[in-house]
Amino acid sequence: MFRRYFDPVVLGLVVAAFGAGSAVHPLQVAAQTRTLPTLTQVYDLLREEFIDRKVDDSKLEYAAIRGMLESLDDPYTRFMEPKAFQSMQDERSGAFFGIGIQIGMNKDKHLSVIAPLEDTPAAKAGLKSGDLIVEIDGKPTKTMAIEEAVTLIRGNKGTKVTLTIQRGPEKPFPVAIVRDSIATKAVKVRELAGGVGYIRLSTFMAENADSEMRDALKKFKSAPGIVLDLRGNPGGLLPNAVSIGSMFIGKETVVQIVDREGFSEKLRGPGAPVVPARQPVVVLVDGGSASASEILSGALQDTHRATLVGTKTFGKGLVQTVHSLENGGGIAITTNKYLTAAGHDINKKGIVPDVVVEFPPVATGSVDAESLPTLDELISAGKDVQLNKALDLIDKASAS
Repeated sequence: MFRRYFDPVVLGLVVAAFGAGSAVHPLQVAAQTRTLPTLTQVYDLLREEFIDRKVDDSKLEYAAIRGMLESLDDPYTRFMEPKAFQSMQDERSGAFFGIGIQIGMNKDKHLSVIAPLEDTPAAKAGLKSGDLIVEIDGKPTKTMAIEEAVTLIRGNKGTKVTLTIQRGPEKPFPVAIVRDSIATKAVKVRELAGGVGYIRLSTFMAENADSEMRDALKKFKSAPGIVLDLRGNPGGLLPNAVSIGSMFIGKETVVQIVDREGFSEKLRGPGAPVVPARQPVVVLVDGGSASASEILSGALQDTHRATLVGTKTFGKGLVQTVHSLENGGGIAITTNKYLTAAGHDINKKGIVPDVVVEFPPVATGSVDAESLPTLDELISAGKDVQLNKALDLIDKASAS
């Protein structure tokens, strides 16, 4: 039962009833066999009467699919052309070319930055969670599908892409970014003052995220406390969230999954926790902490296993099942919603941390990407105000 909620690629979903060599177009077959006669009629009329005889069947097919999905009013149910689908699979394997950015549609249906990945060109260029992407290389994104944006942003190493960014009420400004190879390492660790363990989990998408996390937690098993940094983590694979959650809370419920019939299932991890029961844990979150990050942080907050510090999370409480298609593309369909361990629905609401700590605002009108400090530089300089609060909480917990 559990597997159907998280299998990232479920093979065998076929949009077309015949292969590419068939004389009958997939739109005709789909319409005829699924009682969609109007779709067949429009397709036939276009082929017979449109002034340009060179009607591109693929464009018609893709447009019809996107039109169907758009009618669902769900930004997470989306069609991916073959190139975009391959890019998603490359990201899962942890190596691709691009700028290192997770994008999506915000609640107002604007293309936006969910989070830049750490140590990537996007992060170094100063892109922030919540930035709106107004243009990509001069092309407006107002009606652009996510997969088209992904295709435009990714490209060969050493080439440049210019994003026009709107940040809050200020005037849009261009950001030129040189693409590079993106090798995503899910976990980074460092030992902080007093021996406190710092673990930054940047993505749940990498297949080895849970094993990297387990190794990191074992490394700090005797530390006076652990800071788990989920800031800017856009999520990824549900099984990783459940597995990592169980490393903190054992066999307690990590998340509740609700299907279209209203059936609810509580998902629990496989075994005993890795983190000692009395070891203080603080989790750092922000507006870029989404999806699987919210599952994990919600579970630790609901079970009182950790204190959350930072700002309100993104608010994505929906689960997608990804299917491969016959043409080499893919489709992500929202099949479930999730509730936190205690049954809270956080979709479009986010999770409010136990201790809210805002970073000082940065003026963006004259932003110089090269002068903005990286997260590592802030930590090294002792200027990460959210991390500093986390360390204060661990000190107090260790002294009690």
